[in-house]
Amino acid sequence: MKFRFTRRTFLKSSAVAAASAGLPRLAMAEGSPIKIGFLAPLTGPVAAWGKPGLDGCLIWAERVNAAGGITLSDGAHPVEFVAYDEEYDPAKARTGATKLIREDGVSFIMMLGGDPWPGVQPVADKTGMLFSTLLPSDLSPDTTTLIAPAEVHPIYNVTGVEWLAETRPELKTAVICAQDDALGLPSIATYLAAFEAAGIEMQDEPLLFDPATTDFAPVVTRLISKSPDIVCLDTCYSDYVHPICEQLFQQGYKGQIISCTADFYDQIIAKTSKEFMEGFVFQFPDFDDPALNAEQINFPDPNGFYAEFNKRHPGQWGAVSWEYAAIMDLWKAAAEKAGSAEPDAVAAAMKADGTGKHAFGAANWWGTELFGIDNALVGDWPVVVIEDGKARIKGFKSIPAWYDKHGDLLIKHMEAYGQMWNQRG
Repeated sequence: MKFRFTRRTFLKSSAVAAASAGLPRLAMAEGSPIKIGFLAPLTGPVAAWGKPGLDGCLIWAERVNAAGGITLSDGAHPVEFVAYDEEYDPAKARTGATKLIREDGVSFIMMLGGDPWPGVQPVADKTGMLFSTLLPSDLSPDTTTLIAPAEVHPIYNVTGVEWLAETRPELKTAVICAQDDALGLPSIATYLAAFEAAGIEMQDEPLLFDPATTDFAPVVTRLISKSPDIVCLDTCYSDYVHPICEQLFQQGYKGQIISCTADFYDQIIAKTSKEFMEGFVFQFPDFDDPALNAEQINFPDPNGFYAEFNKRHPGQWGAVSWEYAAIMDLWKAAAEKAGSAEPDAVAAAMKADGTGKHAFGAANWWGTELFGIDNALVGDWPVVVIEDGKARIKGFKSIPAWYDKHGDLLIKHMEAYGQMWNQRG
């Protein structure tokens, strides 16, 4: 299979072992398997944003194969996933990307993104392979074969702050903490912009802690020293969110908490209390939520997917359990439209009219102002609140609408943290 995905073609269009063992092969999908690379952290502190996504993809593949596979111009093909654990390490990610392309013959590679992407970008440049990231902050004018079709991290975090300001206007002050890395920094800039837009005062400079931190008692003591109305946990990994929440509980904090994620929140409740976690605001729903049965939702059978995931992986549902599968919905539709799994053909079909069917509704390929390239699919995003021990969607808010009003603030704070595309390198 040829993998020369030229930048010109893409711009013209708008601009562990094989994890597939045991997947069904049906007579109606007799073509050679289409292999998809899954290059993400499957072990280590960031595994919560990799492994559940792979588990979700295997369910997705079984469903697609059971329905006849992926239909291209030469017939139907089963789909398989080939996983590589990059452990959130740039060098390992580069090795993995090379293996997936040269040895496994994949047609597309999905990544979490962040710190590992700079290690992979030279491979993308050399081979023309189409990659996806969950972190649009990886995007730049040079990343022409990288797309962010599911998650517009960290920009969607503005929706939670906006909703909180509308529903609890008595909250006037906030503090924020995050690990000092490629996930934490752009998210801090985004939350600072959102708080400023909402008229919420920051009581202190953001508290950046070393990713190797294990004792969060001093972090929390400093955070709540001025009795803030809101404690923001930014995009902290679940390995940080859990002990921070425990410390907030133990140190008697009774104010509002907002976070990008709350993976495995039932475990946090078990270590604190249902009352303590009441009203916790974050951005990722459980897929048994009735709001996901609305007409605009493009994720097929979300309730059934959630039930199957939890049947196989009890207690492991998290922020990314559905996201990589949602990317595959877009990829499959584009491949079938193009009649080909070739990276350049899929990219052209995916971005042909500048719009796409995001999991949460219609969206536009966007990003030039912020990322230097329109390779992020941006639309509405849910605001999720824990009520009586269960995550519930309280509404969907438009990211583009917020940006139209406050984009200058976002750019200002991104520049202050060196996170604009022309500052990274």
